[in-house]
Amino acid sequence: MSKPAAVRRAGASAPLLRPLAHAGRAALALEAHRRLCAVYGCPIAYFHALPPLDELVSSLLSHRTRNADSARAFRALRDRFPSWEAVRDAPVADVERAIAGVTWPEAKAPALQRTLFAITEQRGGLDLDHLAGMDAQVARAWLSALPGVGPKTAAAVLSFSELRGRALPVDSHHHRVAQRIGLIPRSLPVGPSHTVLEALLPPEWDAQQVYDHHEVFMLHGQRCCFFRSPACGRCVLLDLCPEGESRRTAAAPAGENNAPSPEL
Repeated sequence: MSKPAAVRRAGASAPLLRPLAHAGRAALALEAHRRLCAVYGCPIAYFHALPPLDELVSSLLSHRTRNADSARAFRALRDRFPSWEAVRDAPVADVERAIAGVTWPEAKAPALQRTLFAITEQRGGLDLDHLAGMDAQVARAWLSALPGVGPKTAAAVLSFSELRGRALPVDSHHHRVAQRIGLIPRSLPVGPSHTVLEALLPPEWDAQQVYDHHEVFMLHGQRCCFFRSPACGRCVLLDLCPEGESRRTAAAPAGENNAPSPEL
């Protein structure tokens, strides 16, 4: 695939034309996807296959919490309570103690119970089996109407659970890479970015390809495009990234040719 037309070389830097039209951003997203898949290996295996209700609980616990800590809290809930109905009906202090390892357990315990109560009221019980027969956008809207469920959680339930739906979660790493290469503006928060970034993907892509897109952007943010001191010198997206080129130029000795090597 050729480099997007919106990207051009200009001496020591490669600025993107601003603002990019939708077609230019879509081409940029595809090129970034292609390069990152070459690095991280696509297709990427799903990391687990939980029922959608389990995935919802897991996602709610994971907010602003390390994966290992939220996974530990999820297991603690499963060990401490015989069912999600028991979690819903337990004294909130008992739920809080079970998830003590997450960030803000005092807020997450009552919030989790509110979500479980809302599902019970709408469904007559605690299950999300009806989502399997829904269009992805309709299912996303249904989930997002639940208390405490935002765009990332809704997308995670559809994509990561046994539903294996076509939905694009956006975490902070994915969001950072997308901002730096110009897929979304700096001013766009994570929540609204879900709709914008998913709209850039080809409509014919299946759930696996959409999942791969999230995973490679997330992995790149974790392993290369760090929040502080990104490793721009070994980034395969460097010539697509105005911020990376600017950092590289600023760090180079005067007179040095900053053009990246053809093989990064």
